[in-house]
Amino acid sequence: MQVSVESTDGLERKLSIAVPAQQIDTEVTKRIADAVKKVRIDGFRPGKVPRKVVKQRFGDSIRAEVLGEVANQMFQQAVQQEELNPVGQPSIEPKVNEEGQDFEFIATFEIYPVVELTDAKTFELELLTASVADDDVVEMIAKLRDQQATWNEVERAAVVNDKLNIDYAGTKDGEAFEGGTAEGSDLELGSKRMIEGFESGLEGASAGDSITLHLTFPDEYHAEELKGAAVVFDVKVNSVSEKVLAELDAEFFAKFDVEGDIDDFNENVKENMMRQLDASLESHRKQLVMDTLFDQNTFDLPLAMIDSEIANLQQQSLAQFGAAAENFDLSMLPRELFEEQAKKRVALGVILNQAIVDFEIKPDRDALMAFLDDLVKSYDDPEDVKQHYLSDQSRLQQVEMMLIEKRVVDAVLDAATVTEKASSYQDVMDAAQANQG
Repeated sequence: MQVSVESTDGLERKLSIAVPAQQIDTEVTKRIADAVKKVRIDGFRPGKVPRKVVKQRFGDSIRAEVLGEVANQMFQQAVQQEELNPVGQPSIEPKVNEEGQDFEFIATFEIYPVVELTDAKTFELELLTASVADDDVVEMIAKLRDQQATWNEVERAAVVNDKLNIDYAGTKDGEAFEGGTAEGSDLELGSKRMIEGFESGLEGASAGDSITLHLTFPDEYHAEELKGAAVVFDVKVNSVSEKVLAELDAEFFAKFDVEGDIDDFNENVKENMMRQLDASLESHRKQLVMDTLFDQNTFDLPLAMIDSEIANLQQQSLAQFGAAAENFDLSMLPRELFEEQAKKRVALGVILNQAIVDFEIKPDRDALMAFLDDLVKSYDDPEDVKQHYLSDQSRLQQVEMMLIEKRVVDAVLDAATVTEKASSYQDVMDAAQANQG
């Protein structure tokens, strides 16, 4: 086998491979002989079909089969010989394909990028720090009471945070428009659910009042025909209700699986908030390191890996539609929507693989078990959840990857120049929410 390598654009490589004619012809002859024993052709007894007839009928397909197998075998041998790390399947283009002549073909493919990571000692990173203050706990309990609030109908003028039940009909240039009419609709004043001026225009209204609102839709409104449009809403107020926060009693505590008094409830809420804060700070650490690694390391990416990741992201998006996905047109999820995200995922995968080598991170069963114990400790039955992971190799591999990523993050932070920025509980949680979105 003769091999030559040509580097083209970026990570693309072309292998020119020549296979001796004798190797091809010998295998083709052997398979034709095997076919003579098995093939059935009208007019001939089984096993008695002349070799010439078999070759005429099936010679081309047999040769094509042999060439496909030989090309694959020779390609694998060639990339090992040339110490190349191919990505995806090669494109095979025959150059010489004649009986009695050496079989020559060109295999075009991409190689896995070889990268030299920027030294993490040059990184300057700012980590958020925060704690759960007593005021944070008070604010959280107020939110929980608000979530469990009830509504009492009142006979007074409406104020912000009241809930109104209304009928309304909207018109534009005297004509009703789509989505502008409703009956028996509940609206909490201050929720900003309606366009500007609608809710504030109902402040001071009482049950039985009829109010006309002259409003303008925002220029960036989603419905094209209503962007910047002047409209009129005729509104009838059916009722006004005020919010009654849940009482801090045993019944309320039980909804959060707390047995005891207000002190026990406060402690439970604070512990949950601390767990959420720790998780968010850990997520911030990881996001900061991954973003820095991505920004500080630029290299060519294999198109095959990007295409594969785009396909994965498209399928993940499609899965969100559930049963309706069967009739979903994939063209509504064009690759351009996912290209940047796919490139970042592929790049980080390459970076992490190299970081594992650079930081000499190796599998550690004891560390994996300790990490898994910490992962499941917040569940009602940690041991049951742990066994669930241990019984599923794919899930356990996911946990191992999480541990490896954490070790990479820790290694980068150990090497980098790190400063701390004091922040509040709410700011950290808001940042975590924004990153998830």
